[in-house]
Amino acid sequence: MPEEPLGHVTHYFDRAGVAVISLTGGDLKIGDQIHVTGHSDFQQTIDSMQVDHQPVDNSGQGSEVAIKLAQPAKPKDKIFKIVE
Repeated sequence: MPEEPLGHVTHYFDRAGVAVISLTGGDLKIGDQIHVTGHSDFQQTIDSMQVDHQPVDNSGQGSEVAIKLAQPAKPKDKIFKIVE
């Protein structure tokens, strides 16, 4: 499936399993499917996300969002949005 560059991981919190992602290439919303590459290599659907500790349904380019990941990630891992 085609992928669009979305951003990269800036922080990962092991205990919570949450990554902070800098959105540099597009928008992200609940229900989008992402591909995490770098230290890890997996795909998942976005179930929830937060901006400044507040739940949001979508976020745009230039912002930082926190999302729960299914697997650990490392800073600088790249995030791609899977487009159909």
